[in-house]
Amino acid sequence: MLLLRRLAGAGRRRGPAARGLASGAPREAADAVVVGAGVVGLAVARALAMAGREVVVVEAAPSFGTGTSSRNSEVIHAGIYYPPRSLKVRTRPPPLLPLPTLAEFSAPAEPLVASLCVRGKEMLYKYCAERGVAHKQLGKLIIATGAAETGKLDMLLRNAKENGVNDLQLMEGAQAMEMEPELRCLRALLSPSTGIVDSHSFMLSLLALLFILIVSVMQADAENLGTTISYNTAVIGGHVGNEGLELHICESKELQNHTAGSHVTPQLVLLPKVLINSAGLSAVPLAKRFHGLDQAFVPNPHYARGCYFTLSQAKSPFSHLIYPLPEDGGMGVHVTIDLNGLVRFGPDVEWLDGGEDHVSCFLNRFDYSVNPNRCSVFYPVVRKYFPNLKDGSLEPGYSGIRPKLSGPGQPPSDFVIQGQDIHGIPGLVNLFGIESPGLTSSLAIAEHIVSRYL
Repeated sequence: MLLLRRLAGAGRRRGPAARGLASGAPREAADAVVVGAGVVGLAVARALAMAGREVVVVEAAPSFGTGTSSRNSEVIHAGIYYPPRSLKVRTRPPPLLPLPTLAEFSAPAEPLVASLCVRGKEMLYKYCAERGVAHKQLGKLIIATGAAETGKLDMLLRNAKENGVNDLQLMEGAQAMEMEPELRCLRALLSPSTGIVDSHSFMLSLLALLFILIVSVMQADAENLGTTISYNTAVIGGHVGNEGLELHICESKELQNHTAGSHVTPQLVLLPKVLINSAGLSAVPLAKRFHGLDQAFVPNPHYARGCYFTLSQAKSPFSHLIYPLPEDGGMGVHVTIDLNGLVRFGPDVEWLDGGEDHVSCFLNRFDYSVNPNRCSVFYPVVRKYFPNLKDGSLEPGYSGIRPKLSGPGQPPSDFVIQGQDIHGIPGLVNLFGIESPGLTSSLAIAEHIVSRYL
């Protein structure tokens, strides 16, 4: 682990050797630490660096964006579905007002103060255009294929307007099918501002703007212009001590042979002034291992796997993204088109266990395999709107895991961004449940954190 090797010998230790859980581990002062090098973590690190902070990014994987950030639909969302005033649909920078308690975070009747998706969409399109990140504003059709669904489009239209999305067009099925001859539907909503983005290129751009030297464990130095990134570096817990925040760190390989419930000895203790828990799939498990944080403010994690299947035919039958109405746990098996014209169908929703196995979460030991037999479920679902889908034309693609705060049959949860005003710990910001539209919202999430908590 590069960070431990560099900092442990840097001669900048602060205070005596750690006691208790971190006994004997060297201690190192830090300004701002971001846990997780996914798209949100990198966006937050960039915003912190632009605000003049010295940033350390720690990532358990050997590279950036290996979890949810690289296993999604790569869609730039418009902000249509989410409850008005929720964080998922923020349209402008946040007012500095008190946030609700954790109980209010989960109450569908009391959504959070504003949106992040609409604001993030604007920021992301601007960012990509200015920096040459590959993207395309394809537009999306949200469709009703049965009579019982048509009224739901009117509800979505009203919801979108409340969220500040004013460019939707309601159309009859004939109009939509004229635009997309292979489509079958009774009514549709056209969202012209929905698009796609190369998420990997976007994250590379964020890294470049941070002036980070992307490093491996074999290199000798990873510091450049006040920002450090350390891969293969696992944050295994934390503590609120006499000196403030303590972050317990070890090399990821030290976790390989540990099982759930076993003790892991930290090799380094970081003492940050600001700590952003942007660990994605392991954000909740990390918070559960943070001693001194009232666990009443830590939600229960839920995980949902979504599989994608690709269309084997070379020419895309659609020029727009095609979305059915949302379903329990997701937005339904929809059509996405990547920047190379490849058509994907997905994701479906498969609820998983394993939220309490902290070590497995830290190492991202989720099963990402795609069972080819799952296509038997995809064919009838897709044929509701694409009846000409041929047998044998779907091939296994990839899967992703979504970090959720609500389980099967429960109302969708909002993003949870928790600072001292919620849990009472100075400098600690937890990001929970950052699933879709996290990619779209990433720059706005970073803006929100810097404007509110720095």
